[in-house]
Amino acid sequence: MRRRHLLAAAAGTLAAPRLARAQAADRVRVGIFNVTTTLPFHVAQERGIFARHGIEAQAIMLQAPPLIVQAMVSGDADATSNLVTIEGANINARRAGTALFFSLNGQNADHRMEQFLVRPNSTARAVRDLRGGARILTAPGPANINAARFVLRSQGLEEGRDFTLTEQPMGVHVGALQAGSFDAAYTIEPVASIAVRQGAARILEAGVISTHLLGRREAFTWASGPAVTEAFLQRRPEVARRYVAAWKDAVELIKRDPASVRPLFASHMNTPADLADAIPMLDFRMAADLTPTDVQDFQRFIDIAVQQGVVRERVDVRSMIRSV
Repeated sequence: MRRRHLLAAAAGTLAAPRLARAQAADRVRVGIFNVTTTLPFHVAQERGIFARHGIEAQAIMLQAPPLIVQAMVSGDADATSNLVTIEGANINARRAGTALFFSLNGQNADHRMEQFLVRPNSTARAVRDLRGGARILTAPGPANINAARFVLRSQGLEEGRDFTLTEQPMGVHVGALQAGSFDAAYTIEPVASIAVRQGAARILEAGVISTHLLGRREAFTWASGPAVTEAFLQRRPEVARRYVAAWKDAVELIKRDPASVRPLFASHMNTPADLADAIPMLDFRMAADLTPTDVQDFQRFIDIAVQQGVVRERVDVRSMIRSV
């Protein structure tokens, strides 16, 4: 494995950093919650982009965002491919510099990620129709559970009377809907598309955070993104710089030629091959490319979490964003 990395680095283009061509690859430990937001990581890994920048990215597969936070706090992970930004705000409020986002993943109704699904025979036509004791499963982690809760409340629904929420691992969502164990799901990609393709569910509403919490269908919800720890930046700044540069190259490849990277949904994210072309693509955005409106929407998203008590104190999102 290491020999392949070295050969790939040696064969890098002239644009590859000189340090990457001159010495062995530097290992970076990356915590991964393997959903569609991990795409840039897999692109950089499989297309030799990390290798060209002299990086050996070691994937640490974790099953929920809180486990990524634990790994970053303990020093077991230098970076993450896709931390939920609410989780990042929470830990940064307690331990500043734990998660510094060098890129963010934009999602809304067009760039689908989070969405409510219902069983095919449901009479519901909008989120506000999830009444009468609807049993709703949610993606794992406090940020996902509370996002579902806030959206439902924004539509005048009362927990315990109109609906109940049950956190479930991503791997059981499709089966639980097929079995009729739940009436609806607040889930994310690629599970949502798989559930629809298999006939287990239909989309009720997508991009619900932008529509119902930010108040604009077209607004981007910056709900997750790749991050590095401040400890990693301070200890190995040159390695961190090359790691982020590789990520930027992967993002640019996704934007330039999305069709060429879609097969990675199938090979790395448990997506059926015939569904890879239909998985929604997020707006992967490097920190340097965020507009003032993007930052304002990001701040609004985190402020809502503070108002609801999910994040314990107000965090200036600019302190969480770092162009490396």
